Formats: sequence, C-alpha cells, structure tokens
Amino acid sequence: MKNATRVAVIAGLCVVLSGAVHAQSRPAEGAQQFAEYGDFKLQSGAVIHGFRLGYRTLGKLNASRSNAVIWPTWLGARSETLLPYMGPGNVVDSTKYFVILVDSIGNGVSSSPSNSETQPRMQFPEYTIRDMVEAEHRLATETLHLSHVRAVMGISMGGMQTFEWIVAYPYFMDVAVPMEGSPQSTSYDKLLWTAQIEALELDPEWQGGNGTRPMTRGLAIYSEIGSMNITSPAYRVAHTPPNQFRAFLEETKKADATNAASASDAIRQRQAINALDIPAEYGVTLEQAARRTRARVLVMVSSADHIVNPTPALVFAKAIGAPVVTLDSPCGHLSFSCISLGPTVAQFLADPASVQSTTLREANK
Repeated sequence: MKNATRVAVIAGLCVVLSGAVHAQSRPAEGAQQFAEYGDFKLQSGAVIHGFRLGYRTLGKLNASRSNAVIWPTWLGARSETLLPYMGPGNVVDSTKYFVILVDSIGNGVSSSPSNSETQPRMQFPEYTIRDMVEAEHRLATETLHLSHVRAVMGISMGGMQTFEWIVAYPYFMDVAVPMEGSPQSTSYDKLLWTAQIEALELDPEWQGGNGTRPMTRGLAIYSEIGSMNITSPAYRVAHTPPNQFRAFLEETKKADATNAASASDAIRQRQAINALDIPAEYGVTLEQAARRTRARVLVMVSSADHIVNPTPALVFAKAIGAPVVTLDSPCGHLSFSCISLGPTVAQFLADPASVQSTTLREANK
C-alpha cells in the first residue's frame, strides 16, 4: 500500500513538474519569436541563406482553430510596432482572436541585409512582396500548423501583402482587410520610392552599401521626401507654421535608416514595393486577378494618400464588388492613426455581410 501511494505521489509530482516546465517554455503573450527555415528560395530563383522569420502571437486559438488573424508589418516597421493596435476596442481584439504579427522580410528583425552574416547589405538578394507572403504561409502552415485562418490584414506594405495573400491563397482565409495597400504599384508610387532609394545611394557614406559611418546629406533628403508625402499638403500647412519650419526640418532628418546597413534594409523593401504587380504575376488584367479572390474583402483607402495611390485598390474592389471604406482626413497615409478603424474592422471580422461602403472622417475635422 505504501509503495502504491509512493508511486502515485511520484507520478503526480512528475505531472506537475512537466506542466511547470511546459509553462516556462511557452513564450509570453506578444513575445518576439522566430521560425527558422534554412535556405529560402525566392520567386526569382535566388536564395536567402539561414532564413528566419520573426513573429509574435497574442490571444488563443479557439477549439475549432478558426479564429487566427495574420497581420504582417508595414514598410520599415517591426512587429512590436503593431502591438498598440491589439486588444479590446482596438483594431483587432486579441481576447477574441489568435493574432499573428509577422516581421516582414528585410525589416531588421527577420532576415535582412542589415543582419545577414553570409549575405550582408547589398549582397542580400532582392525579394518581392510575394516572397514575404510565401514566408508567412510557411509560418502559418509549417510552424503554427494552421490550414485556414479567419483573416489576413495589414496596413500599407502590410496591405500589399494582404492583396497578395488573397490572390495567391484564395481559400486560406475567410476575410481579408487590406488597409491603404495596393495590388499594383503605380508610376506615382514608383517615383516616390525610386527618389528615396536614389537619395540614399547619393549619400557620401553609402559607399555602395559598405559604409560604416553615419549617413548625413542623402539620408536627410530621403527623410524629407518621405515627410513630404506621408501626409497631405493641407496637414503640413495646418501643423507647421512657417516660423516653426526649421525645427520641423531638423526633427524630420532624424530618420530610422542611420547608416549603410539599415539603409540597405530600406532600399530592399522599397525595391520590393516597386516590383509589386500582382496581375503581371499571373499574366492577366487587374480585374481578372481580383476575380481569383474567394474571401470576403474589405478595402480601406485614404482619399489624400500620397504614399500608396488608391486607384489599383479601388479597381480591385470594384471587380469583386467588395465594400470600400474611404478614410477622409488630411493625415493622408497616416489616416489610419487619425481615424478609429477598430469598430469597422471588428464588425467586418464578426459579420462581413453587414459592412457596406462608407466614408470615415476624422472626429475633430
């Protein structure tokens, strides 16, 4: 009897200890994680060696594994940047959904020119928005073992990835919400990104991507171009009186790309955006590419967007009869931070058929 009791106690202790170890090994809510995929072959045939993809998860999968939401980062952003958009009353309620925030290729967290040991800086191969999506698909299916998700969504370059997702994997999600993204870069978009790339390459400390000292003049022009386009002329006039311009300009020059290594990240991501052309991937028109879609789609555009021209997104929406939410704000491409998107996105995630085309305006406009 004593032996039986001892065995039962030991067995119970083992279960408790096993559970404790498992709990300790489980990443904390929203913690940075990485998936390792070795050699990652790109659409071009080039290979990223030692490829790894950064991500964070919030919330829990429900019993039917039907509440996952994939949200990749925008240009230059890291997954931690998306954390403020999570939670009750926010854009995605992580108490209801299992949210997967993904560090897009080249953002300095996932494999990038700035952190690659074997392919540093401009030796890092050019990749595309579609390559970003292929990496995210592997994360969802191979690492997280998901065969279907509730939604894919994203802002700006994240919205571009969302368009790629719904065309490349039309049956993988129930709904999709591309916000201020595009299925095809226009000539205006390419002019912006090309100007920024060339500004960086003209910096004396660029040195073909091999410079080691802080960049200055070219970096300043790169930042000025970005600042001139991120909002609207009306926004800048209203928020920067002429006598405050010098202080504004000095603050603008404090860019995130401070040397040739981080500038390499900025250039490669912009090259990916320049190459964005979903119809060309399939040899069809934009309307025909849109009709590959099987998910319910909510397209969000900004009427004063000088970063991502909304025309291709509107053509895409019209081709499939998707509702369009127009963000009407002088904030331009930053309208998503000036207008509350949470209620509309939450309604669409819960009941897509209930959301119709509408215009959302800034509350204090």
